[in-house]
Amino acid sequence: MKAFYILLFAALFSISCNSVKRSQKFIAQGDYNQAIELATKKLQKDKGAKEYDPHIRVLEEAFLKAKDEDTRHIAFLKKENSPAGAKEIYYTYLDLQARQDLIRPLLPLYSNEMGRKANFVFSDYSSDLVASKDAYVKSLYQEALVYMQRNTKKDFRSAFNVLCELDEVQPNYRDVSQLREDAHFRGTDFVFVTLNNHTGQFIPYRLEQDLLNFNTYGLDDFWTEYHGQRENGINYDLGIDLNFQTIQISPERVSDRQYTRTQRVKDGYDYRRDRAGNIVRDSLGNPIKIDRFIDVSAVITITTQQKSVFVGGTVVYKDLNKRRQLNSFPLSSEFIFENSFAKYRGDERALTAEDRRLLSNYFLPFPNNEQMVFDAGQDIKERFKEILRDNSF
Repeated sequence: MKAFYILLFAALFSISCNSVKRSQKFIAQGDYNQAIELATKKLQKDKGAKEYDPHIRVLEEAFLKAKDEDTRHIAFLKKENSPAGAKEIYYTYLDLQARQDLIRPLLPLYSNEMGRKANFVFSDYSSDLVASKDAYVKSLYQEALVYMQRNTKKDFRSAFNVLCELDEVQPNYRDVSQLREDAHFRGTDFVFVTLNNHTGQFIPYRLEQDLLNFNTYGLDDFWTEYHGQRENGINYDLGIDLNFQTIQISPERVSDRQYTRTQRVKDGYDYRRDRAGNIVRDSLGNPIKIDRFIDVSAVITITTQQKSVFVGGTVVYKDLNKRRQLNSFPLSSEFIFENSFAKYRGDERALTAEDRRLLSNYFLPFPNNEQMVFDAGQDIKERFKEILRDNSF
């Protein structure tokens, strides 16, 4: 049992040594935060454990070097005095504070290896955090205003993103909420969609309403809105024309086809007989039966109803300010109404499985032209949605 504990301690000591070497490697590479994180994880388990003692020295060294590096970096950024530097200063102070908060619960840390307590000089960064946060927020606010003054959609979108960042750091700051709304509105592409009927035929009103109801398209683009009707106060830079150019509706057709079906089917059974005409029996004395087959036939008449509609057109993208066409895409759909049913004369056993299915069908009233166009329009809508999705602004 003693040998077991010796081996266990040796294994733990070996693992601890490897961890210390990793931490020392992190320090040599200047990755002090990794070294601090690894050391604190070990010491959180049991800061008094002998195998974790070397991590105290590593933690002290990494903390000192990280603090010194960050302090010098902040001093340089303050001299540089750039908007980007304001953000870096604030988050560097947060890092300085976070390191202290990570180590503080472990104190005091006594190292047998060093023969003393580890020395961690903590600083009060509260005033620095407040001042650097204020400078960072002000720099974001000014950056957003600069973007908005450039008065382009791209810059309004950049301003919106900066204002979102500002709101995360300092909620409810000045008029940021209103500025965000303005930036979003002015950075949005408002697209006016027009449905034009050049076919000379009637297009159902409910189809027009359905095609122009963009809430049902599921496009969900934060920077693009499609409108089927003009709204006051909106400058539409872009337009889409959904042009219906042809609607071809076939006449109602009813056609009959007649087929003769034949099948060889089982029709009862006979008894097996010997040459003398006597019934042959099996070993148990039961009469032996023989299946009897006959040929049957039937004449089936299949009636097919058919009516079709073809709708064709184009989707045209336009720059409304420059009054020029940007792109054009063909758009078409065909919808076919078809119904088949059947009647027969003769022996039903001659019919196929498909024949039997058709026997349960019956004549249906033909849909009127308006319904046909509307049904084709549902496919048109899906194709129109694909064009909008594939060619978003």
